[in-house]
Amino acid sequence: MSNSKKFIKLMIHTAGFDLHRLTPASNPAFELLKALNRFDIDLVLDLGANVGQFASELRSVGYKGTLVSFEPLSSAHKALSKAAGSDPKWQVHPRCAIGDFDGEIEINIADNSVSSSVLPMLEACFLAEKTSAYVGSERVPMRRLDSVAPQYLADAHRAFLKMDTQGFESQVLDGAAQILPIIKGIQCEMTLVPLYDGQKLWMDMIHRLESDGFTLWSIQRGFTDPRDGRTLQIDAIFFRL
Repeated sequence: MSNSKKFIKLMIHTAGFDLHRLTPASNPAFELLKALNRFDIDLVLDLGANVGQFASELRSVGYKGTLVSFEPLSSAHKALSKAAGSDPKWQVHPRCAIGDFDGEIEINIADNSVSSSVLPMLEACFLAEKTSAYVGSERVPMRRLDSVAPQYLADAHRAFLKMDTQGFESQVLDGAAQILPIIKGIQCEMTLVPLYDGQKLWMDMIHRLESDGFTLWSIQRGFTDPRDGRTLQIDAIFFRL
């Protein structure tokens, strides 16, 4: 390593950061990109988009296909729409939650926004992350993927579904029975320890997705309890092989 590179690395470490080559092992978004490219994915349905973190990161590592983001919270949806505004291949669906019926539902708003859920939160969640505590709620439209996704799937070659719905993943799948057979891959947030009342845990979700024809492709760490290092949630990626 040259002296100049050593100096730059030293400065980065002094600032409290580290520098790594972008590889699937070092960057979860890049790992996902490699899989999306492997299966020729040209449409990503981004459920639980919040303010666009997932979509923005996927764009930053080189995904060039279409993105469609779904978000129920009014404040997050506004920020999401702004984030997507300059990207002609990133669409934001009208504000709604995705679940197992068409109607309306009450969603609990977390202080940190990302932990917001239709389901009641359990103690294990806010003990691990104090900012996850609920601070309010709002009434939002509820839609099934079977009702809203066909308009986006019509022009897609191969579609990928990302679910980050804080314990509501099983209900999302219940409302996607018609479109699920044409989905090529899924990223699903899975919980190892109960965090929301009534949610399905990781083994149930793996068995369900396998029964629907998906094979587990990779696992990425999600939410870890900072008090003891216990992994509470993971992101599991599946594809039809």
